Amino acid sequence: MTHSTSKWGRGFTLLELLIALAIFSLIAVLAYSGLVSVLRVDAQVAQVTQQLTRLQLTFQRLQQDITQLVYRPIRNEYGDSMPAIQATTQQLEFTRAGWRNPLQQARSQLQRVNYVVEKQTLWRSYWQVLDRTRDSQPQRSALLTEVTGFKLRFLDEQLAWHDEWMSIESQATGKSLQLKAIEVNLSITDWGELTWLFPTIPPPPLPKLPNSSDKSSFFQLDSLHPLHFPKI
Repeated sequence: MTHSTSKWGRGFTLLELLIALAIFSLIAVLAYSGLVSVLRVDAQVAQVTQQLTRLQLTFQRLQQDITQLVYRPIRNEYGDSMPAIQATTQQLEFTRAGWRNPLQQARSQLQRVNYVVEKQTLWRSYWQVLDRTRDSQPQRSALLTEVTGFKLRFLDEQLAWHDEWMSIESQATGKSLQLKAIEVNLSITDWGELTWLFPTIPPPPLPKLPNSSDKSSFFQLDSLHPLHFPKI
């Protein structure tokens, strides 16, 4: 008696199992490679997004500070007078207005800020008081990392560029020139060279001094402040 086995009832041969395993392994390797590529791209996008966010925040911070620059000199911790703006090609320090005070603390709405690059990091510092004492310490925050270059230029009202700015006088009139704009040049790893130009707001003329004999013209000294800005 002859026994015939249906092709649907017999099992897989060893060769068929090896072929199936090879195909499954190939599909698994392709799927894993695709997943790794997706995860790598996602990490790169997240890193670029984070860097772009920090760039935008740095731009906004510089813009808020520079556009609210005021011409208010200070005294340093040694009692020496410092100009309202003291800047070189690689460091910027000045007085700004519009320092928010939601807690109504006993302090000025003016703020002294400083920008400098140290160890490839752009730092912003500020002081709680304008006229410092020996124990006045700045509050520092890191704005950007991987900064390989930091350069500043200053444009005066006669449209001439300067590498430094403290108190520059016109050769024609002998009067101090007003600062018109500040150019910030940053070199950042993976981003290359970025150049930002921030205009400054020139101070309006001071009000006429009151006549001491006219009591109706009395006003407080705070009204002599050159600029009044919205709080930011």
